[in-house]
Amino acid sequence: MAQEQEPFGSILSCIDSRVPPELLFDTGLGDLYVMRTGGEAVGPVVTGSVEYGPMTSGTPLIVVLGHQRCGAVKAAYESFRDGKPLPGNLDAIAKALRPAYDQAVKEGGADPVETMSRAQVTLTAADLRSNQDLAPLVAKGSLAVVGAYYSLDTGAVEVLSGAP
Repeated sequence: MAQEQEPFGSILSCIDSRVPPELLFDTGLGDLYVMRTGGEAVGPVVTGSVEYGPMTSGTPLIVVLGHQRCGAVKAAYESFRDGKPLPGNLDAIAKALRPAYDQAVKEGGADPVETMSRAQVTLTAADLRSNQDLAPLVAKGSLAVVGAYYSLDTGAVEVLSGAP
C-alpha cells in the first residue's frame, strides 16, 4: 500500500464529524478515496477529485453519502427560507445546495430539511452519473454512481439511487 493505492470506491460525503465514511463502511487504509464537503456541495475541484479514482485507476464505485440532521443543509435551508445569506464562504456552500432546496420546497413533506438532504444526494449522484467524463464509464457498466443516506439514529445506510 505504501507504493501505490487501489481503492475499490470513492465516497463524497459531508464534513459532519459523526459521519466518517471509513468507519461507517468498516474499511481500512487504502480502501477508499474520500472527499468531504459541507452538505456534499460540489464544484470543479470536488468533481475532479471524485473523477480521479474512476478515471485514473478504474475505481468502480462512487457513493454520494448524505445523512440525517445535516447541519450544512439545515443552515442553507434556513438561509434561503429566511432570505438571509450565510456569513463568509458558508454562503458558497448554501448556493451549491440551492437546487436541492428548490426541489425540497416543490416536494414538501413533514421535514423539509431531511427532504432537502435526500434531494442533495439524489441530484449530486445524478449529476455525476451524467458527467461528460463519467457517463461513458457508467454506460459501459464499469462504474456505478450510488446515492445513499445514513441514519444517525439507526446506523443504517439506505440506497436512494443508482444501485448497480
